[in-house]
Amino acid sequence: MSSGKTRAIVMRETGGPEVLKIEDIDLPPPAAGQVQIHHAAVGLNFIDVYFRTGLYKAPNGLPFVVGKEGAGTVTAVGAGVTDFAVGDRVAYASSDGAYSVERNIETRHLVKVPEGISLETAAAMMLKGMTVEYLLNRTYKVGPDTVLLFHAAAGGVGLIAGQWAKALGATVIGTAGSDDKVKLALQHGYDHVINYRDDNFVERVREITGGKGVDVVYDSIGKDTFPHSLDCLKPRGMWVSFGNASGPVDSFSMSLLAQKGSLFATRPTLFAYIATPEELKACAESLFAVVQSNKVRINIPQTYPLADAGRAHADLEARKTSGTTVLIP
Repeated sequence: MSSGKTRAIVMRETGGPEVLKIEDIDLPPPAAGQVQIHHAAVGLNFIDVYFRTGLYKAPNGLPFVVGKEGAGTVTAVGAGVTDFAVGDRVAYASSDGAYSVERNIETRHLVKVPEGISLETAAAMMLKGMTVEYLLNRTYKVGPDTVLLFHAAAGGVGLIAGQWAKALGATVIGTAGSDDKVKLALQHGYDHVINYRDDNFVERVREITGGKGVDVVYDSIGKDTFPHSLDCLKPRGMWVSFGNASGPVDSFSMSLLAQKGSLFATRPTLFAYIATPEELKACAESLFAVVQSNKVRINIPQTYPLADAGRAHADLEARKTSGTTVLIP
């Protein structure tokens, strides 16, 4: 930008949604290996809440521009960049600083967005969609013989996971916290959805599976669903803990996994699965392909102006949102 300035949500202290304030910040030209992009939309994710509250530490301390995910158009190119050009439509899901109108970003974080996928859709699906890609295809290989349980079925990750798992032929069970969310999840691939406020989900899973349990539980809730998630598993089943929406899981003895049936437990993160440009490209292309095939629809029921990021966080934490939320600069 010729002005050398842009607008961004800057966090100067950890705390509640009120610490997210929009400010003018400096925006130098892109350095070597970087491009400058103008955001069309920015994704809202629970990991942003973890950074805001201090559960996750800002890598370079405060002040900090929150946000891992966005999509936009390249407006300037730094020295040595040959794989991106001004005008390219791009998206990313692994670089802090997304809550901004414009930003500089290293090209190793970027993928090109195919024609036919809008930038708003790309911003809504990169982090959540690539999370689903590694969970279903690599953490536990889901196929026609798989019976799985996915918590927060009506959330942004959950709605993508239900559709994708159904496309892979799995039997898909979910949990959600209201009748409206149960209905929404059932429209997005789930065979069974349990309202955890009305029913004991462990008992219902046992009923649905004829007492056998599921092969894998995908759990982004954390404290509120542990150790009950383990009780839903078949012997030698896998518990995949990939988030802490209700707070971190307390420390537990490894012998608990033996007692409950020689269980496997893993704590994966997207960033370990897209650590190289090659892995990132393969993961993103798998996501783009399943969306372009119409097997997975990206649900964006709510958008907020970027300046209202604090309100968006409050609604996300209060479980007032469903599907995916984007912030519009």
